[in-house]
Amino acid sequence: MTPERPARRSRFRGLPGSRLGRLILALNLLGLAILIVGALVLNEVRQGLVNARIDSLTTQGELIASILNQAATVGEPEPQMDAALATELLQTLSNPRAQRARLFDSRGRLVADSDWMADEVVRRDLPPARARDEKPGGFNLLPKRLRPTRDEVQKALAEEVAAALQGRHQAQKRRGANGEQVVSVSIPIQHVRAVLGVVTLEASDVDKIIADERRALIPFILIAISVTVASSLLLNSLVAQPVLRMARAADRVRQARARAISLPDLAKRDDEVGDLTRSLEAMTQSLSERMDAIESFAADVAHEIRNPLTSLRSAVETLDIVSDPAARERLMNVLKNDVQRLDRLVTDISNASRLDAELSRDQPRIVDLGRLIGDIVALYQATAKPGDVQVKFAPHQGMEAITVLGREGPLSQIVRNLIDNARSFSPPGDVVHVGLLRVKGEAIVTVSDNGPGIPTENLETVFERFYTSRPKGAAFGGNSGLGLSIARQIAVAHGGGLRAENRTGAGGKVLGAMFTLTLPESAA
Repeated sequence: MTPERPARRSRFRGLPGSRLGRLILALNLLGLAILIVGALVLNEVRQGLVNARIDSLTTQGELIASILNQAATVGEPEPQMDAALATELLQTLSNPRAQRARLFDSRGRLVADSDWMADEVVRRDLPPARARDEKPGGFNLLPKRLRPTRDEVQKALAEEVAAALQGRHQAQKRRGANGEQVVSVSIPIQHVRAVLGVVTLEASDVDKIIADERRALIPFILIAISVTVASSLLLNSLVAQPVLRMARAADRVRQARARAISLPDLAKRDDEVGDLTRSLEAMTQSLSERMDAIESFAADVAHEIRNPLTSLRSAVETLDIVSDPAARERLMNVLKNDVQRLDRLVTDISNASRLDAELSRDQPRIVDLGRLIGDIVALYQATAKPGDVQVKFAPHQGMEAITVLGREGPLSQIVRNLIDNARSFSPPGDVVHVGLLRVKGEAIVTVSDNGPGIPTENLETVFERFYTSRPKGAAFGGNSGLGLSIARQIAVAHGGGLRAENRTGAGGKVLGAMFTLTLPESAA
């Protein structure tokens, strides 16, 4: 026996308690984590911000250089720049809160600096105090090996100014003395072709802008995480937990602790889980009914076989003590009849037990009922002997072929069982009539005889297994009582039905029995 799957329960109510629930949560959080990490890294955004800052500083520097060239330079007798006037103009044009502006002369010497002109004290918060053996850290400090020295900063600036004095615009990104990222541009001040000075603009607010962007993302990140966790728990509650409940219910059915799955709260849901629950309930209910039918069938078989076996045992025990030849002959006839009855029972029981397998194995096809019934009736007519009950087929004339979707073998078995049943109740030399017609999209097959008819209270009982009611004089044990039961079972499996009724004449006199087979018609 396959061991039962252990029940998995979450430690806290509402948390995923199944693999599927944990997988839902993990996958949702993984996708969100990738998005968050990408947003926090901001590689492309950072580079775009640097480029935008360089473009902005270049535009401002070109404007300042153009104004200084027009207002603070002269060309006679030699091109030169008025340092005092240039300093005043730089003080007016620069914005020390947004960037740092510097003015260099033609020799690369610093003439003016916006930090000097602003006359402000720069305030920076110190990092928290640390122990002597603690390494430097914090948001405003880089590792010592990554922070450039003042000489390195001055050297990088001097190289940039020297390149600008050659008449080329310069732009670069470097680290400042405190480790912050600095974006700078150097614009030459040219009078005709002579380079009279350099305007350098620096901005060190890139890291601050990126940090502000990251802080601005925090509320959205928290909201996204909350929504993801909530949606994962909701999916776990709506999908994973119901599937786990259905699996446990299926285990109970498998271990015979229940005959059918019953989850009414899930079956009411109008979604795929509800559809699956209803399908499982219908499937297990069908299996339960099939198990009941098998148990009942087994009990009926045991009962029906016990009767001829009891008769056989009694006859065999009596045969040894009977010496009269006539009596022994009668006992031998009883033995032969009981053996024939057992053989008939075993054959019919075998056919009935194989019926479900045959119906599920064969694929339905379009069957021409007129041709099928005509071939069966022709076989009865060819094998009939003088004095036997004849079979006649009278289909409705002047209409197209009547076709149904089904399996030819089982359908022919219905017709044969009905004809055999009608012949067994008909007087010798009489005729059994078989008819076929179409009524409102249904194929109707009728089999009627001129026998004694069926008692009104037994019109449904005749379709029960092992039910027999033979006329007087009929051979004992010649029928197992399974023919009509099998015929109705096949008819229902094909979406049709089978019913019995009596044919009556004037004054309500019973003229015989008629069985009506109804099948849904299908286009050829």
